Amino acid sequence: MLFLPKELEVDGVKYPIRSDYRVALTIFEAYNDKSLPPALVVPTVLECLFLTVPENTEEAYKKAVWFLDGGNMPKSKKTPAKTMDWEQDEYMIFPALNKVAGYEIRDVEYLHWWSFLGLFNEVGEGLYSQVMSIRHKMANGKSLEKWEREYFEKHKEIIVLKEKLTPEEEAELKAEEDFIYQLTGA
Repeated sequence: MLFLPKELEVDGVKYPIRSDYRVALTIFEAYNDKSLPPALVVPTVLECLFLTVPENTEEAYKKAVWFLDGGNMPKSKKTPAKTMDWEQDEYMIFPALNKVAGYEIRDVEYLHWWSFLGLFNEVGEGLYSQVMSIRHKMANGKSLEKWEREYFEKHKEIIVLKEKLTPEEEAELKAEEDFIYQLTGA
């Protein structure tokens, strides 16, 4: 039987979860947050997902990962190179999902994470798929077609994934930019 889980079983007890796609995207932000100490990643994931965090946090985390991975979806044995970033690509992802769904998904009060993934997996031709195709080829060392190289040169700012900076690194970069601005007046 196919179902959209709204609870996860840990040690024989069913725990309600926050199954809306927005929660999953918040969790992915936490995974990418360099300012979040690694020791706080698992507790943050569990606090975001579970309404009441189970005592067996190791098993709860395994179930959380299962849920975030879409359940029993087939998975590649090889860890893929990073070719997308939920935050950076948001402006491309949501229009593509809206096209598949036929409505603005950000306007709905609730959309199950797995339904969101289903829409995401059906994204067809468009800006997002074009950018992903180029990123995938580049990440796997494949040659780009002539038109792809031209597209890349014109649109590097949307194709190249930006490095996430810690708050300290951001402050340092801002200080350098301010210093250069003061020197050049530009």
